[in-house]
Amino acid sequence: MIKKLLFIALIVCPLLVLGQKSWKETQRFDVEEAKQGIAVDAHHFYVINNASIVKYTKKQGEQVAVWQDTTGLVHHLNSGIILNGKLYCTLSNYPQAPMASSIEIFDPETLQHTGSHSFGIEIGSATWIDRYDGYWYVAFAHYTGRGSETPKDNRWTQLVKYTADWQRVGAWIFPPELIKRFGDRSNSGGFITDEGSLYITGHDNPEVYQLDFPKMGYTLQWTDTFTAPIEGQGIASDPEDPHSVYGISRQHNQVIKLKITR
Repeated sequence: MIKKLLFIALIVCPLLVLGQKSWKETQRFDVEEAKQGIAVDAHHFYVINNASIVKYTKKQGEQVAVWQDTTGLVHHLNSGIILNGKLYCTLSNYPQAPMASSIEIFDPETLQHTGSHSFGIEIGSATWIDRYDGYWYVAFAHYTGRGSETPKDNRWTQLVKYTADWQRVGAWIFPPELIKRFGDRSNSGGFITDEGSLYITGHDNPEVYQLDFPKMGYTLQWTDTFTAPIEGQGIASDPEDPHSVYGISRQHNQVIKLKITR
């Protein structure tokens, strides 16, 4: 009887298999809108929506600048990072097909658009970007159902490695068990730590997943799961505090600062 109950528990609650740790909230900000992702630098966080970016102070959560697309060319911004005085954001044409993506570049001081790198019709919808060990890493999502690209489904989601001048040099897929965890959605946000581990999110689940690059093969290794008071979407590591991460709550239009536990 005990073995039967344990078997049922493992099916109902897969977190028993991969841990029950949580990332605790340390600060919360009400913002005008929080729909897609977030970027963070030393003094500000940047709320990224489909066609807008809003800059806030980290101490008080005061709005200091806004960029709003007026061209009609920007439909679905996702996540962003700030490197060397530039804000890099992923952009896709979701839910259109065939999927097309680009990286859009902004001046974080003024939020003026300063550049673009287009992937064109590539290998999915770009959802997050990071720089690690001299290379770019971009996640390209696929979906099951809405936003899909026939005959592909979300199993086609992958993380791609590029040189500094955008030459593709490697790629990895996500574990089948984690793809199931995404439901019919995909990987929405993520970043790479200085140690080389990945922390990623899905589209809706209040969870963060830790992955590692494999020593051989083509599948990222799912090593841990953390509950968190966010609803998937974009996340960003705080460059001033490696133990802190910013995420969003779309339901409540809030930015939430979290403490990493390992």
